[in-house]
Amino acid sequence: MRSALRCDLFCTVIDNYGDAGVCWRLARQLASEYGWAVRLYIDQPSVLAALLPALAPHLRSLDNRHTAIDGVDIQPWPVAGRRSDGDGDASHAPDDALADAPKPAPERDAADVVIEAFACELPDFYLRAMAALAAHGRAPAWINLDYLSAEDWVRDCHLGRSRHPRLPLEKTFFFPGVGKGTGGLLRERDLDAQRAAFLHDPAAQTAVWQRLGLPSPSHDTRVITLFGYENPALDALLPQWADSDIPILLLIPEGRISAQVGRYFGQDDFPAMRAERKGRLSAVSIPFVDQPTYDRLLWLADLNFVRGEESFVRAQWAERPSVWQIYPQSDDVHLDKLDAMLRHYAGDLPEPAQAAVTRFWRAWNGVGTPDWPDFQQHHETLMRYAPQWVDVLRKPGSLAANLAGLAKSRLK
Repeated sequence: MRSALRCDLFCTVIDNYGDAGVCWRLARQLASEYGWAVRLYIDQPSVLAALLPALAPHLRSLDNRHTAIDGVDIQPWPVAGRRSDGDGDASHAPDDALADAPKPAPERDAADVVIEAFACELPDFYLRAMAALAAHGRAPAWINLDYLSAEDWVRDCHLGRSRHPRLPLEKTFFFPGVGKGTGGLLRERDLDAQRAAFLHDPAAQTAVWQRLGLPSPSHDTRVITLFGYENPALDALLPQWADSDIPILLLIPEGRISAQVGRYFGQDDFPAMRAERKGRLSAVSIPFVDQPTYDRLLWLADLNFVRGEESFVRAQWAERPSVWQIYPQSDDVHLDKLDAMLRHYAGDLPEPAQAAVTRFWRAWNGVGTPDWPDFQQHHETLMRYAPQWVDVLRKPGSLAANLAGLAKSRLK
């Protein structure tokens, strides 16, 4: 084995940003914390440009070349077929510029560790490259990184193995999770220190508000971030916020839910930097921000509405109450996943708060009508509970550490 493991991470973008966001955080962490030589193959480099605004010029000109950012070699990857399942938005077409992207030289470029994110299918040429290495006694550690789920079956499937039907290769299934016997969640080693330093630095907090073009809110204002898909429940929730007994500052990262907020204020849309007020509710549309800035927004807020996997995980580490919008699936399968997460998240809350959280989360996901007064009366309980919940999430260990340990054990 080389002193620095080589890792190829493959990502097809199904969710607007979630798949790319998870893969970028993992790739960057494996490179920075474990010293791996990481290549991220992604079918839509332009999505990374949105997550990394300062580096957007490099990524948008990627075309048929590659570029290295924060120790990660980003490679364009044209994908012939597209998946339509999973916890993400509608499929996107691959970037046109990647149609003639060169393929890596097989045996020379197959990595020690191969990660296919969210069941994307590896190219045939790459499978052949892996098989060639296996024939010489150097089979890569092949890992399928799956979606996050809190369902009980995850513990039985985590680290399960599957042999390729034709080639001398074996894949290991790796499931993120919130309980023992799972792969854990993505969490940087210095995340606690970063958050603590930020929350004890008024100037750093002011700088975030200034970047958004906003004054720091008063201490009696409830700051809420709203990141989500279109949601009928929002139509019932906005008037309740307007009638709130305390001022509410609603921060809406520009995206799919923006137009719905705009309609409430009589606007056709709600573009970035638009601000409106009705009753006790002040709503501001904020521009899309990079991952570090979004983390800081979550730390500043009193309550975070999040969607999918990437923002959900970051909201938990923020040690703030959150409301999760899970991606809807046919036959309401997503509600089983939602209820499984609620059993973990709300299970140790006092009964009244547990019941209120369960009702509100389910209403936000289409089961009933959200009752803001019922939910917000438990805010202080949820704030006190948040650090305890984070302690629970730490128990399985860091996803990156667990994955790195798995890879090294497979390569022995």
